[in-house]
Order: sequence, then C-alpha cells, then structure tokens
Amino acid sequence: MKIVRTFCFSLMAFAMFSAATVLAQSTITLSVDATEAPRKLLHSTESISTSGGAMTLYYPQWIPGEHGPTGPVTDVAGLKISIGGKEIAWKRDLVDMYAVHCDVPSGSDHVDVSFDFLLPASQSGFSSGASSSESLLILSWNQVVMYPLETRPENIMVTPGVKLPAGWKYGTALQGAHEKDGTIWFNAVNLNKLVDSPVLSSSHFKRVDLAPGSSTPQFLDMASDHDESLEITSEQTSDFQNLVKEAHALFGAHHYDHYDFLFTLSDQVAHFGLEHHESSDDRVSEKTLLDPAMWKSAGSLLPHEFTHSWNGKYRRPAGLATGDFSTPMKGDLLWVYEGMTQFIGNMLAARSGIWSPDEYRDQLATTAAYLDNEPGRTWRPLQDCADEAQLLYNSRGDWRAYRRGTDFYDEGNLIWLDVDVTIMQLTKGAKSIDDFTKIFHGGENTSPMVKPYTFDDVVTALNSVVKNDWNKFLTDRLQSLAAHAPLGGIENGGYKLVYKDTPNGMQRTYESTRHTDDESYSIGLVIGGSNGAVYDVLPGTPGFKAGMAPGMTILAVDGKKYSKEGLRDALKAAVKGSAKIDLLVQSGEFYRTYSIDYHGGPRFPYLVRDDSKPDLLSQVIKAHAGN
Repeated sequence: MKIVRTFCFSLMAFAMFSAATVLAQSTITLSVDATEAPRKLLHSTESISTSGGAMTLYYPQWIPGEHGPTGPVTDVAGLKISIGGKEIAWKRDLVDMYAVHCDVPSGSDHVDVSFDFLLPASQSGFSSGASSSESLLILSWNQVVMYPLETRPENIMVTPGVKLPAGWKYGTALQGAHEKDGTIWFNAVNLNKLVDSPVLSSSHFKRVDLAPGSSTPQFLDMASDHDESLEITSEQTSDFQNLVKEAHALFGAHHYDHYDFLFTLSDQVAHFGLEHHESSDDRVSEKTLLDPAMWKSAGSLLPHEFTHSWNGKYRRPAGLATGDFSTPMKGDLLWVYEGMTQFIGNMLAARSGIWSPDEYRDQLATTAAYLDNEPGRTWRPLQDCADEAQLLYNSRGDWRAYRRGTDFYDEGNLIWLDVDVTIMQLTKGAKSIDDFTKIFHGGENTSPMVKPYTFDDVVTALNSVVKNDWNKFLTDRLQSLAAHAPLGGIENGGYKLVYKDTPNGMQRTYESTRHTDDESYSIGLVIGGSNGAVYDVLPGTPGFKAGMAPGMTILAVDGKKYSKEGLRDALKAAVKGSAKIDLLVQSGEFYRTYSIDYHGGPRFPYLVRDDSKPDLLSQVIKAHAGN
C-alpha cells in the first residue's frame, strides 16, 4: 500500500536549511545511561554523522500523539557538542528554542553530543510528566535525542542502547536486543520509529501473553513499584485477550508486526495513555488491578490506546502526519483521530468484557449529560475545540464548562455513535460502523505505515458503506452552537437520557477514584469530595447565580461541616420547603455565606430504554470475535 508523506516545513526551518548542507541520510548511535533514573537523571550520549559545515541540531518539539509542542526542552541540561574530544561552541536559535546551531570543522565525519535529561517529579502533563520512581522508568526516546534538522527523521538511522539499573527487566516494541558492557542495544531504526517505541523497565516486572499461539506476538508488559500490584487475575487476563480478539474482528487486519501494551501501575508517575504503532504507554494507579473501582475507572484506557494503532497511527489526519518533529501539527480532524477512538475504545471495553453493558451505558450517560449541560457549547463549536487543541490540552480546569476543553474526545464519541446508529438504520441492520472500519482501517495485514486522510476521505468511506449526505451530517454537528449535545445516537439507539436522585454505577466509581462530588446537574458545582474545593461552576445554574466560583472552598453546609453526604442530604431536604441551601465558603482570606435557591433535589444521569425504538445500542456493544 502506498505511503503518502507530507513534506511541509516552516519558514524558520527553511531558513536553517539554506545555511547548511542538506543531508539525504544520517546515522546516530545513541546511548542512554539510565542507572540514575531513580534520582531523576538520564545521561544521553550521541555520535551523529556529518559532512562538516554549518549544522543545526534539533530537540523534538511536536510529539506524535500529544498533538502539541510538548517536547520538554527545558529539562535538557549540560549540553556539550564536541569533535574528537574537543568541544565546539553552539548557539540557540532566537526564534525556535528547540534548535541549536554550530559550525563543524571540514573533514569531520561525526560530532559527539552529550546532555542530561532531568526527569520531572511532577505528575502533571503527558510523557513530559513524571516517568520514573525508585523502581521503574518509562523511557521516551524523544527526551534523550537531538538530531540534524537538515535530514528528514525517516532518513536518520539510529542505533539505540540503554543501560538500566541492575536487575531491572524491560518491555518495548524495539527488536534485536543484545547486551554489551551492561548496555542493551537494539536494532537500528529510523528516528520516527525510535520515538514511536518507548521502553518500560522496572525491578518489578511481569509479561502476559495476550495472543497465545498467534503468529503475531502481542503482550501485556507490566511494571510497578511492588510485586503485589502485578497480580493480574485470570478474568482480567481473559478480558485483555478478548480485547485483542475483538479489535481484530472489528478492523479485519492489523498494521504491526507485534504489539506490546506497556502497562505502568504506579502512584509515582503521570497517569495517561499515549499511542504508538506497535505499543502503547498506559499509566494508571498502582492498585488498579486490585481495586474493583480503579479497574472499572481505567477500563477504557487500553482499548482506547490499542485502537489508535489503527486510527491515529496507521490512518492519520494529513495535518498530523508531518513526518518530523519541527513542523506544527494541525488538529482540525481530532474529532476523528480521538473522537472515533473514544467511541471505538469504549465499545471494545464492552465487547471484550472489561465493562458490562450496564457500565458502558452508565459511562455513556455520564458523558452525554456533561456535554448536554455544558454552557460553553453555545459560543464555541466542537470544530474550534479541535482547531485549538494544542492550547486546550494545557488549559486550566476552572471554568472548563464555560471555556470548553478537548471535547472532541467525548463529543466525538457521541457523533460516531450517531454515525453507527444511522448506518444501522439506513441499512436496516445489514451494516454498521464495523463495515466502515474494515474499509478505512483494515485491508491487508502490514508492518507499521502511515496512510494520511482528509475530511473528504472520511466522507467517501462512509458513502461506500451507505449513501447519505455525510458531509452535512458531520459538518452540522461540528459547527453547531446548539445548547444541547448531539444525542441522536442514544435516542435513535433506543434510549433516553434521564436524571435520578442517586449516582449511576460508573459515576460512583469515578467519584470514588477521583475523589469528587459532582453536583453539575443540580446546583451546578463540581467539588473535591473530601476537602470541599470548588473545581468548577456551570454558568446559569443555581450555584453560579448565587455567586459561587472556582477556587472557593466549601467549609459548611447549612451550619454543618462540609461532606459529600451532608451536601446531598441538604439537596434532598431543600425539596420539602422553601429554605435555601446555605454554604459557608472560604475564598482566599475571606469567608462568606452563599445562599443557593434550589429545590430540585440531587440529579444524576442515566440511560433508560425507550421501548418505542429498537435497542440498537446493545448491537453496538455486542461481542463479535468468533462470530
């Protein structure tokens, strides 16, 4: 299958090229000493081929999967560039802080580059957040490499090696491992593939075969700070094995030669998921396998990141398929990249058994209710959330409901559910989203490759499944400023969004694991469930009208010390009379009582069957493997 590559460079990069000899090929030998990872230090040493003259070395800025300029260049320290043991001067570019310039003496065939990477302790952020502890490390190669900007990353062959603390084991998509003088060396790969292949290592490590007997190896590589946190049950193992089977049944083909889930269970690292072609970087709380609430709360993480091997890595929006780490990415199709993946990931969590059908519906109700009550949707269309994604990923949590954030995940989920249900309706059940994924993401089994797409390509593929005005269908939802979310997939799928006075099962799970008190649909407050901190206030709600704001702390409810249970009791009591709910609030150095005029009782979202319509939602999550 033909690979389409996007050769677009910024004017800044073009200006750099004009001052240097453009190299068609380059080689790098990269050695990382990670023996001091427990104290947050990595030592990187590179030998980079050169033909001499002006040279620009670049530190990766735009990291695939993170959709923004997130390369942690400020954590690079001790940079030295030398020729034959003699240091040469370098100067940072005054426009692009990720680039440094140097002059290499003629006749030199390589330069030596060394620097330390300062591993962060803070758990905020994605791969640039905390990635190490006393007993584990997730090594992201983009953090420990600089490369000649004059050469395309696909034409830079890197021989990577890493020296780990004694006794540590590891998992990675890299192949050909052999040890020499304490360093583990892997087969040479191009720079794009290297950055796409992190290494998970730990003194507490376990590997589980998720595809026994398959000609395509697929493993769950687990690392933690304690052995007991790796005690995966046979049921959990079966769920993950079912995930692999269900994904293959859905897409009909795969685009990797092998696959490793790099599953980190630790309270010392940032928690997120990051996709790669032949692996995924999945980080959760240490007790996730042991605590039923944590297990369900994290249930869609691995299905989501696994889905990205097809939708995001193989098929990738043209604006995100830059092929390098210096060209700005365009996120206008993130509602496909992330939104469809959110839909498929949640669907696979249910099809594989990680979530029960009730848990899937509760999760969907929780998502739908938030978006259906989000005031920011009346000024910012979903398309703008995708367009501004590189900034919104790092936006604050306060006033999120008014600002909107990366809603292309969850609202994309609703849109693609609507697509699936519409396909089933138009074809009278003969076709579904499965037919689209086989056309768009399937084909023949291949090694990792990138096949970019445009909006028109998505519309064309949908029309190949069933004729419809898909352009208008999608555009109307992407550009809408309606006060309510696109709930067509739920409603036409045979369900209604309603509100009851107790949280649904998945909302209880989220409140337990995230320590929140979500009163969005009654008084419009999202609160830290244990300390009364007000995380967000929804404009137009009783809490907002009373004067409440993010950053305040609720100390007491109707004269009693704040607790989640106490506030919900007050909400119930307020239904019986005309008295307002009094909140004693601290805001900085100031104390004040806010009276909330609300008498509707607690309200939490559920999906209930609409018997006037077929139950298509159950068809969406029906297991397909083996059928």
